[in-house]
Amino acid sequence: MSDHENNAAVSTTNPRYVFFVFAFPPLFIMAFALVIVIYSSLFEGSKLKESEEAVAARIQPVARVELASASASAAKGSRTGEEIVTSTCAACHATGAAGAPKIGDKAAWAPRLGQGLSGLLKSATAGKNAMPPKGGSDATETELARAIVFMANKSGASFKEPVDKK
Repeated sequence: MSDHENNAAVSTTNPRYVFFVFAFPPLFIMAFALVIVIYSSLFEGSKLKESEEAVAARIQPVARVELASASASAAKGSRTGEEIVTSTCAACHATGAAGAPKIGDKAAWAPRLGQGLSGLLKSATAGKNAMPPKGGSDATETELARAIVFMANKSGASFKEPVDKK
């Protein structure tokens, strides 16, 4: 073999050398990037869903207020005023939340007691200010009246508890 043939094999102008040095690495990088894109798109949906679930779990409220009906053992219509107050009304009337008069606060209840039981019952049935109709309870009219009598009597009134209208 001549010297010319040996030099041609390592020459930088050889087309095979140019391909491997300049064209192969970019092709390899593009192929690798394509594999990464395809791989990530296959698993993106599950990661996104997992991510949304994880975010929702992290931003849940610390507490939740739910007004529950009176005990399940008491039939609707036969619950006492105290049961209705404990299960529903106390959420606001025990703490004074949303401007509700606190049970036992005679000064706050005095103007309201002047309306009498019928006036308070009418106001509670329709709802007033932040209080929803019937205080958000499922109480019958008699049960609602019992609850009002219970709270009012603890706050300075002397109302008589209503009897069932059967």
